[in-house]
Amino acid sequence: MARMAAFIVLLIPGLMAAAGIKLMRDTLFGVLISPIPWIWLQFVIGIILFLIGFGFFAGFLLHRDRKKGKVAERWQK
Repeated sequence: MARMAAFIVLLIPGLMAAAGIKLMRDTLFGVLISPIPWIWLQFVIGIILFLIGFGFFAGFLLHRDRKKGKVAERWQK
């Protein structure tokens, strides 16, 4: 059960990061998604989604590795 919960916790930010990459890619190719009125706003939303998703994923892995003692000494608390 704990593995399933961890999978779901990592799945949501992973999907957010993937959506952010897709929005940024569509902006570079000039494809505007319909609910977003401006292409620059689409790119900004893509960057925000990517950074939130990637940051959460990286923080989760760092927290897990700190608990197991598998990080370098400079990253230990």
